[in-house]
Amino acid sequence: FCQLHPSWLEKERVEKRLDRWNRKRTSKMAVDPESTDEKTSSIARGLTTKEAGRAHHNLQSAKRSHSDDKALLSKYKDKVPKTASESMAITTSEHLQHISKNKKLNDYQKRSLKKRVQHRRKDKVIQARVKVHKTKRYQAAISAADAHLILNTQSAGLVEAEHDMERTTALSQHELKHQHLDQQTSRQIYDLTLPHSPYGMKYDRSGRYSLMYGQRGHLAIMDATHLQLHRELHIQERIRDVSFLHNYTMMAVAQTNHVYIYDDQGTEIHKLNDMNDPFAIDFLPYHWLLTSIGRSGHLKYLDTSTGQLVSTHNTKLAGHNVLRQNPNNAIMHLGHANGTVSLWSPASSQFLAKLHCHKGAAVTSMAIDLSGNYMVTGGADRQVHIWDIRKFRKTHSYFVPAGVPQSMDLSQRNVLGIGHATHATFWSPEAILRKVKDPYMHHSVHGCGAVETLRFRPFEDVCALGHGKGVSSIVIPGSGEPNLDTTEANLDPNQDKKQRREAEVRALMDKLQPNMITLNPADIGGVEDSSPEIRQQRLESLQEAANAKKERRKKQKSKKRGRSKIQTKLRRKQQNVVDQQVVKLREAKEKEEKDAKEEARQGSGEDKPATAAPALQRFF
Repeated sequence: FCQLHPSWLEKERVEKRLDRWNRKRTSKMAVDPESTDEKTSSIARGLTTKEAGRAHHNLQSAKRSHSDDKALLSKYKDKVPKTASESMAITTSEHLQHISKNKKLNDYQKRSLKKRVQHRRKDKVIQARVKVHKTKRYQAAISAADAHLILNTQSAGLVEAEHDMERTTALSQHELKHQHLDQQTSRQIYDLTLPHSPYGMKYDRSGRYSLMYGQRGHLAIMDATHLQLHRELHIQERIRDVSFLHNYTMMAVAQTNHVYIYDDQGTEIHKLNDMNDPFAIDFLPYHWLLTSIGRSGHLKYLDTSTGQLVSTHNTKLAGHNVLRQNPNNAIMHLGHANGTVSLWSPASSQFLAKLHCHKGAAVTSMAIDLSGNYMVTGGADRQVHIWDIRKFRKTHSYFVPAGVPQSMDLSQRNVLGIGHATHATFWSPEAILRKVKDPYMHHSVHGCGAVETLRFRPFEDVCALGHGKGVSSIVIPGSGEPNLDTTEANLDPNQDKKQRREAEVRALMDKLQPNMITLNPADIGGVEDSSPEIRQQRLESLQEAANAKKERRKKQKSKKRGRSKIQTKLRRKQQNVVDQQVVKLREAKEKEEKDAKEEARQGSGEDKPATAAPALQRFF
């Protein structure tokens, strides 16, 4: 066919040449510095070795405006996997080590093999691929650095003293408002005098809305950004604790007898009869679980998406008004009146761990950082202890000079706030890692009663104090996270109604199961180190244990009658009591019986003669 139609074959060759020439021309245009910008030129997929080298040179020679570009580029270049040349160098060194360790080869053979490995000819195709890969890797580092500069436009900083004689604690809120802060931030410093005191205050996860509650039944939702009242209502019942649910449109209120669910318009939606006589409540946003602890000592988990009670655990300990969650693994931390802190999960009926934090004093307040590594506890002994949860060990402690620490909180930047008596003391993030001498800032609310609650506002340098006469808002520089992650659900403070609905649906679809809450979140999704036979044997043993009938204990019939019935029961119970005095009496009685038997044997002449053979001693 080709011999009959030579023009067809020549036409196909010409078309291939034209196609190759066009592809080469487009690849040159992709890196041409005159046609495109050198900083943002895209690397084509089919680059030659010279074009890749030219593009890499243009990227390196391009001047960057930001001063921290070298650090950013080195930071992002370290995260990129190793190139083919680096891996080739590693394999070459490994090969040389293997040759030198080989005992079957003599010295001449080792030298010749090492020369072959070191001076082997490099493949040109591999060299070209390595150069293109290096160019793409450098461009990815520059793109990551640009994204870091664009997204993280703000940085957090603390107030620092100019010289050793100056203290940051002397800086008052009045000086901050009128001399150092801008107009928008200075608006966050205010005091609200309210009649239904004492008051508490909490924020939602985005920091846009705040929830104020008075213990005499007043409840109010306020827009913390524009300082506008969104909704308020009077419940006419004592309020012990409140908590926002997945967003500001729904909130849980722990009242005198039960927990109630309200919407943002003040309408009562649900009454949770399972959570009776609650003391404290909290909400797990990634699991959609509402937790509560009451007077009876039962820790309860309720799924807010289905309205069903997930689990109930009897803690068997008193004084359950301190309830905080670990943001890292969703473990609930309970503070008790005997000075202990217990860790709970809905998947376990027993506590996962227990720490004796304060000896002889009740736990009055608690806070946990966002990483879940450090826990801060305050007790009635006026001590504040810092605990490393990874080791379950106390690192250091502080003493509170005025009053018991009633409330404490850790900000997103690990600034520790402690509310004690009429004071609020703030410690720098360095105070969590090691013991420091002086606190960071201090604020007092004289004439307003004791500080009941202290909470930091997310993504803002604001802290809210609830006291005996209302609510006070103060500014703590460097406490909030300046860069907002809007990709996470229900964290955008500027979202509209449609975005809020989409975020709610997405959070509900991504809801985690309660049995995934463990002390180590890395355990989830791992591979079990066992064989199929062991797993089958374990499954069969579990099935046999579940199907086995439980033997009923037969009730012991009491045949005792008359006046000695109670006395006999008490005597029977007393036999199981092991006391030091009882043990001494028993030993003395046994010794007396032994001595009496020995004397009786010697008096009757039944002693065994020492001269008798061992085989005949049994007859004596």
